[in-house]
Amino acid sequence: MPAKAWRFAAFAALLPLAACGGSEQESAQPTVKTTGPAYTVQEVDAPVWKSVSAEIATVDQAQAMARIPGILTSFSVKDGDMVRKGQIIGRIVDTQLSHQSGAYGAQAAAAKAQAAQAQAELDRTKFLYQNGVYSKARLDQAQTAAAAARAQVNAAQQQQSAVNAVAGQGAIVAPSSGRVLRADIPAGSAVSPGMSIATITSGPVVLRLELPESLATQVHPGSPVIATDIDGQNREYRGSVVKVYPSVNAGQVRADAQMPGIDNRLVGRRIAAKVESGTHKALLVPQQYVITRYGLDYTYVRGRNGEVAMVPVQTAPAAEKGKVEILSGVSAGDTLVKEAAR
Repeated sequence: MPAKAWRFAAFAALLPLAACGGSEQESAQPTVKTTGPAYTVQEVDAPVWKSVSAEIATVDQAQAMARIPGILTSFSVKDGDMVRKGQIIGRIVDTQLSHQSGAYGAQAAAAKAQAAQAQAELDRTKFLYQNGVYSKARLDQAQTAAAAARAQVNAAQQQQSAVNAVAGQGAIVAPSSGRVLRADIPAGSAVSPGMSIATITSGPVVLRLELPESLATQVHPGSPVIATDIDGQNREYRGSVVKVYPSVNAGQVRADAQMPGIDNRLVGRRIAAKVESGTHKALLVPQQYVITRYGLDYTYVRGRNGEVAMVPVQTAPAAEKGKVEILSGVSAGDTLVKEAAR
């Protein structure tokens, strides 16, 4: 048999086998089986979150300052200590004040001696006046001298009290109850009036947000705030804005958010936060209706005639727990199938 005829005969013999294999392959196509409830996609108002920088702070910070010049002889607190309002945390001593107090004390003692002498002279003059020895003018002179001596005693005592009062201002008093944030001046240092000796937290702890000025009209008291990793445990904290400061500084607007769970142990720490700045229309679906394969997200959509198709979707995180936002791939009104599998 010629070679050409042989090849044709072999091809004719293989045709039935090829047809049989094709029918088996078509019958082996996998079918989609679905279980669980269906979910109808609906368009809802979802919050718009803006990432901002935040800092753990207090409503205010009080400064414990030096009121007199001198030497910081004692300082009993350090960074992180808790203090109460009115607590004496240090003392400043000015040796000049002690010398001045001693000098005024000596003047007061001398004035007292002079006053005693003037009073004795007044008593004698009064006795002799009553017996007709001295005139009324001599009595008036003795009374004036006694009054002047008493005034000198009072002046010397007041001067000594003033110096002692100034020396008493050497006590450094905590202006508020809170935690010491900064106390970096060691005992023995020379200080001057107005120098800050310690910085103390004052008021409740807040999360201070730094917003771009474009959000100044979109963020208001009551706007939700989300922060994470405040305590290093990657937990999510939720709060709300309580105050928006009415000023713009270097393109930034400050706002305070009240957030339960934070304390004043790490005042000044900067963390990342998100604040709600309005709403937008979005498609939010439960997380379990979206599956991820090879880095791509899919969902199973049931058609009108009941068939189920796996559709690729583009998703984004949603603020609502257990849900994701679908950006593309499905539309409002589509029916999603849960736990679909081939």
